[in-house]
Amino acid sequence: MPEVIFNGPAGRLEGRFHASKQRGAPIAIILHPHPQFGGTMNNQIVYHLYYAFAERGFSVLRFNFRGVGRSQGSFDHGQGELSDAAAALDWAQAISPEARSCWIAGVSFGSWIGMQLLMRRPEIEGFISIAPPANRFDFTFLAPCPSSGLFVHGDQDRVAPIKDVTGVIEKLKTQKGILIEHAVVEGANHFFEDRVEDLIGKVGAYLDRRLGNPPKIPIAARGD
Repeated sequence: MPEVIFNGPAGRLEGRFHASKQRGAPIAIILHPHPQFGGTMNNQIVYHLYYAFAERGFSVLRFNFRGVGRSQGSFDHGQGELSDAAAALDWAQAISPEARSCWIAGVSFGSWIGMQLLMRRPEIEGFISIAPPANRFDFTFLAPCPSSGLFVHGDQDRVAPIKDVTGVIEKLKTQKGILIEHAVVEGANHFFEDRVEDLIGKVGAYLDRRLGNPPKIPIAARGD
């Protein structure tokens, strides 16, 4: 997939962008795990999410937060990373001005950033939140949550235990006008070791339901 460099609030940001060939294709932004614990845009879950959206006709961007890889700047404890995510969405929308909608997907720390972006950008109509660390970061800003989406956890997650996010999810489920789903991957830890295929299977099934079972588009190369 083409490498891209775009301007962020703290300098240039490094990413990978797949441009859909379909006119008016929706946009998906994929956010990686915590930068200080090895999170990058090449995280295997981020990588597979990227292709899950691409194969369903999306234009997809994954990128490194500030201070990661070749992205300029330094870690900013979430505030700067949220600004990075907003800049990424702005860039993707500028590249795809006819996009009819947008989705956000994040892994762990990236899910926290993604849900904050969701609250600020009304054009985001769907989300995938994987292993949100509700025990480490405050998710109470989701009041109310403006869009339907999917939360996914591993039942063996010791970093971000299910019990800590269940309260958030159950509260969101009581809202009218949106539908919140919660999938659990059996035997999976926080990193979904040996369970990434199961995780992506659940995400793909959810996307297919939401999108009306779109035909899959073969993506030529995954070696990036």
